[in-house]
Amino acid sequence: MNKIVVIGSINTDMVVRTDHIPAPGETILGSSFFITGGGKGANQAVAVAKLGGHSYMVGKVGSDVFGEQAILNLQYENVDTNFIYTDTQQPSGVALIAVADNGENSIIVAPGANSTLSINDIVQAEQVIAQSDYVMLQLEIPLDTVAATIDLAKKHHKKVILNPAPAALLDNKILKQADIIIPNQSETLLMTNIEVNNSEDAGKAAEWFHQKGITTVIITMAEHGCFISDTSFKGVVQGYKVDKVVDTVAAGDTFCGALAVALSEGMNLPDAAKFANIAAALSVTKEGAQASIPLRGETDNIFLH
Repeated sequence: MNKIVVIGSINTDMVVRTDHIPAPGETILGSSFFITGGGKGANQAVAVAKLGGHSYMVGKVGSDVFGEQAILNLQYENVDTNFIYTDTQQPSGVALIAVADNGENSIIVAPGANSTLSINDIVQAEQVIAQSDYVMLQLEIPLDTVAATIDLAKKHHKKVILNPAPAALLDNKILKQADIIIPNQSETLLMTNIEVNNSEDAGKAAEWFHQKGITTVIITMAEHGCFISDTSFKGVVQGYKVDKVVDTVAAGDTFCGALAVALSEGMNLPDAAKFANIAAALSVTKEGAQASIPLRGETDNIFLH
């Protein structure tokens, strides 16, 4: 089984369902509340595990009940947690999420211990990075830690998958060393100044990333699928349509984890993107972040037919 190491954030999501997202100053009543595991890093690690990869998580939690529960959740999902560190000064990361009836969400994240994941922590995890097939990162941890992780991955000739979320302007050295970048439309706009409304726009944005030295560009476009561009293929891979959108939280993370698994198994890019689109689409039919990520069998059931 191929090893994928995910370096990133671990949060506890506190989710309230409501009929609409409140405007500033507006108080509304929600219909339900639940607590679930979240954080882009942890979500992607769970996606890798649920979709058939050997998943390792490198991250940081606080010494509190949220941190303990987050680690237990990851272990329950078969994620290797040996490189999750505990910060005794900072609380664990939390996210306050409002989910409207139409599936839209608004999120406030208090990063807590995620913001203290240090270069030294990454150095301690060098062994697991050296043994992995892919190293996957997002931007909910300090950028200098992201840069150091990429340096270490490249020292061991590992493929780096970068999901630049939440959106940030990255220096050229980080971009140049990423093998695969997976931004969504808003992240693409912030980074390239190109608004992606169709495949022509996506092609121009992909070219911008290629000129920064990134071989494979995948721009996710929600229900419209994704635009992929590398030396072998350029174009849209259609999204998979579902009957009802319940909650779009972690759809992007599901896509990233699924893509990493598919590529690690030797699938070509269009097939890997199709597999990832299906997994992401299935995730929006259920509530929660990690709880909504489909299993390999459910995804294959559609992908293989």
